[in-house]
Amino acid sequence: MTQQTKQWLGAAALVLTSSVLTGALMTDRISVATTANAADTPVVSMATAAAAQGYVDLTTAAERTVNSVVYIKVTQNARRQTVTVRDPFEEFFGDIFGYGSRGRSSGRQQEVETQPRRQGAGSGVIISEDGYIVTNNHVVEGADEILVKLNDNTEYKGRIIGLDATTDLALIKVEAKGLPAIAIGNSDNLKIGQWVLAVGNPFNLTSTVTAGIVSAKARTLGANGVESFIQTDAAINAGNSGGALVNESGELVGINAMLYSQTGSYSGYGFAIPTTIMNKVVADLKEFGVVQRAVLGVRGMDVTNYIDSEKEKGNEVDLGTTKGIYVGEVDDNSSAAEIGLQRGDVIIAIDGKEVTKFAQLSEAMAQHRPGDKVSITYLRSKKQHKASVTLRNAQGNTELMEEVDFNTFGAQLKPLSDDVKRQLSLSYGLEVTAIKKGKMMDEGVQKGVIILQVNDKPMRTVEDFEEAVRAANQTSDRTLWIRAITPSGRKQSYVIDLNSETKGKRK
Repeated sequence: MTQQTKQWLGAAALVLTSSVLTGALMTDRISVATTANAADTPVVSMATAAAAQGYVDLTTAAERTVNSVVYIKVTQNARRQTVTVRDPFEEFFGDIFGYGSRGRSSGRQQEVETQPRRQGAGSGVIISEDGYIVTNNHVVEGADEILVKLNDNTEYKGRIIGLDATTDLALIKVEAKGLPAIAIGNSDNLKIGQWVLAVGNPFNLTSTVTAGIVSAKARTLGANGVESFIQTDAAINAGNSGGALVNESGELVGINAMLYSQTGSYSGYGFAIPTTIMNKVVADLKEFGVVQRAVLGVRGMDVTNYIDSEKEKGNEVDLGTTKGIYVGEVDDNSSAAEIGLQRGDVIIAIDGKEVTKFAQLSEAMAQHRPGDKVSITYLRSKKQHKASVTLRNAQGNTELMEEVDFNTFGAQLKPLSDDVKRQLSLSYGLEVTAIKKGKMMDEGVQKGVIILQVNDKPMRTVEDFEEAVRAANQTSDRTLWIRAITPSGRKQSYVIDLNSETKGKRK
């Protein structure tokens, strides 16, 4: 089998439309009589004729949604860095004139471009009249400028309210009133085979609508930390990212996120994030600036996959069901441990709603915050049990998480200059150029210290450090393990606790 490659959507050059767009082969007016006198022949609308022929009319849905989908242009400014430029003649031949160190050039400082100016494009969906817009995280992440263009060509500057890489969703806002907000539907009500429209801006062709059906639900691709995709055969291409997937009534049921293709272009498989996940993420980003993520604390797989894997080993398995989530491991200090879930149990329902795939369990958890109570139905030795549990976060408690405030670190960082790299034989690192009262100073970090790794991740840019902090903020221990080196070459390590303002312990 050839290896399929996953293509994240951005911007490019040509669009492929769906060949099953309703009414594509029908004339605008259709005769329904066969009288000899054409003047007496009654006519009906395309919608009426479509209904009579068993087609689904999607024109109303398109009209209701096309103005709610926007074009998003993203600009990332060029990144520049000051480096030392030396005389190549002297570097190659050395001090041939015998000037010694006093006559030798130490080089000159020059600002160079380390990353060119970049631009990309995608789509977004207006969800409120006062300017809130949902898009994909990968569309606007790292943006220095965001331009939002409506269907009537009105332009606004956008600003990021919050990002969530785990679900690949982002919330941005423009300063405007009376915008054409989309009606939000319930993706849980979608059925396999139901007609849907994908509305977006593929390949910079604005206000494009394609049609298809729901091919599958609760798909996982391993692209995001939390995913339960709606799969559709409505054409989705580069630039559709962040656009709307809507039902026949014109209600938003998903945010188009990616395609799965061997060629990089549409080949029949598009995936959207359901509104059941989107609604919760948007609410959290509005209120907290960060997603409040509840976890059950189990690791496992679909029962069907577990049975198949055991059969390959020559083992016969009888769990009392062929549907559900096989529990392979239970995390300590988790909600699952609290109610006594064990390896070998099979989760079959959450709050009375059947779950047959791990993606459905992830989707159910994504709709809750720490502190919420849910009912878990599970099988143990083929006998059904039911338990109520209070969900916890990744840290094992019910506290709501706050957005990371980088000002609390009290340190200014910059990538190493070429001179420092050469002097200390380093290929990367972040230098602490200024320090004030905060987590870094409390831990003993001083000006001039060079941070090499945070939680085993190399630190090449300030963005690397910020991403490492955000990732640590979502873990159970919320700790930064920092490896560093002093200007004199002495190795240092620091432990910074993100849970409190108390001082960490130096190793």
